[in-house]
Amino acid sequence: MSANAETAIALADELVSDALQFLNESCRGDGRLDVGALDDHQQVVYDLSFCAAEVRGARALLEFASSAGAFEQSLAEIAAADCLAGVVERIGRNPDEFGVDEPALPASVVSFIRERRSTVHLATIGKEVAARGGEPGDRGLDDEKRLISETFRQFGDDHVAPLAESIHREDLIIPESILGGLRELGCFGLSVPTRYGGLLPDDHEDSIGMIVVTEELSRASLGGAGSLITRPEIMCRALLEGGTEEQKQAWLPRLAKGEPLCAISITEPNYGSDVASARLKATPQGDGYVLSGEKTWCTFAGKAGVLLTLARTDPDLSKGHRGLTLFMVEKPSFDGEDFEVTSPGGGKLTGRAISTVGYRGMHSFSLFFDDFYVPGSHVIGEGQGLGKGFYFTMRGFMGGRIQTAARACGVMQAAIEQATRYAQDRQVFGKPVADYQLTLVKLARMAVALALSRQFTYAVGRMMDAGGGQMEASLVKLYACRASEWITREAMQIHGGMGYAEESTVSRLWQDARVLSIFEGTEETLALKVVGRSLVEAAA
Repeated sequence: MSANAETAIALADELVSDALQFLNESCRGDGRLDVGALDDHQQVVYDLSFCAAEVRGARALLEFASSAGAFEQSLAEIAAADCLAGVVERIGRNPDEFGVDEPALPASVVSFIRERRSTVHLATIGKEVAARGGEPGDRGLDDEKRLISETFRQFGDDHVAPLAESIHREDLIIPESILGGLRELGCFGLSVPTRYGGLLPDDHEDSIGMIVVTEELSRASLGGAGSLITRPEIMCRALLEGGTEEQKQAWLPRLAKGEPLCAISITEPNYGSDVASARLKATPQGDGYVLSGEKTWCTFAGKAGVLLTLARTDPDLSKGHRGLTLFMVEKPSFDGEDFEVTSPGGGKLTGRAISTVGYRGMHSFSLFFDDFYVPGSHVIGEGQGLGKGFYFTMRGFMGGRIQTAARACGVMQAAIEQATRYAQDRQVFGKPVADYQLTLVKLARMAVALALSRQFTYAVGRMMDAGGGQMEASLVKLYACRASEWITREAMQIHGGMGYAEESTVSRLWQDARVLSIFEGTEETLALKVVGRSLVEAAA
């Protein structure tokens, strides 16, 4: 491993740190960060968030590759070179706005960047990627996780992939053949401790297992399988964080079996990533509450038997997130695109599916609560949970964001495999598309982006298991989701006209990838309000 790779990442990190410190000093008032002043630098904050994500991702890949093979080390060195070049390019657009001078890089680092990013070198790496069938090197999994990966890859190949295109093109709901198989494999219990009937060890966290399963199912189909365990992840984490012991005993074993399936009802028509502003009303009535208002983008709401719903129990809007409470709203399961439910306690809940360009199989719904009664026993935490719903939700969303990065990795893996296969089979001007230099360079860059995303995701998973990783989960989501859009676009381009055809798998992958930067916190909100603000505050 070249020492220049370490130096490149260190220099990139230093540039980002200096720019963050400049922002911190420029946006302080009364001894603390002035959020209003920081909003005057949104573009800079946005750019620095992505710079920070790439720096940490490149470092994660480099640390992994230091004990891996020569191919993995080559990918890491390209990532390091790209990282420094990218940071310099972003900051160099207007150094004054970042508060730093354009760096004078050591000659050895400049030579390193030029060599690792050269067309000749990238084409050589691209040939290796093609020879490996689009797999960007070893993942570094232990024997247990490798077996999990192989098991769910086989399930994806045998049971999900054959149905993926029909689910997408016909906008079908996920069939029972997939749901039943995943129930048998226990995948809905990955976030449930064994004492409650799940697969998560009682004495420690295990995010890597969840990540690997998510990767493999998303490789087969994002909407047809890859997102199925995100909803139980969020709901189970919320229950573990804030539920009473009685609620945990009653709900977690059932959720672990996928009976009922669940959905997450947080977003509202006027409030998406701004969760603290949610306004669905929860008004006390008898021993429970009646819910009134509207939610939207509730994925899998029709099929789900329970909706984890965030509602405002304190009508004082100035309380913000402190006035929000989580409810478990039970309902029958429906396969269609519309449903209507009357609560035994009174009121009505109706749902209507939203047509989308991709991410089909689960259907996202608009929900309308008309004084829909929910018993007090279905408040997470019951009386002790009032006003704490936001915090319980955020605990779940941290896991959701790392899962989204894993989903992006699965989609990327599928796209590179499809592109490699087509490029090797398709003849253009007398030779395979894979023999052309431009194709090889594309494959190399695609492999680097996937390898970085994957090892960054694994690294953040380990951080989360150790009790940290909250901001890093947002950082890896930023990078991996952006990378998945680019990789699926490049895969389409390698296919030429066939990439644009509905019958082509890569067209589905591209459509699916587009949603990843939107849900679980939009790219802009994460970059500005979560990652950027945290990075600037920490730079004091």
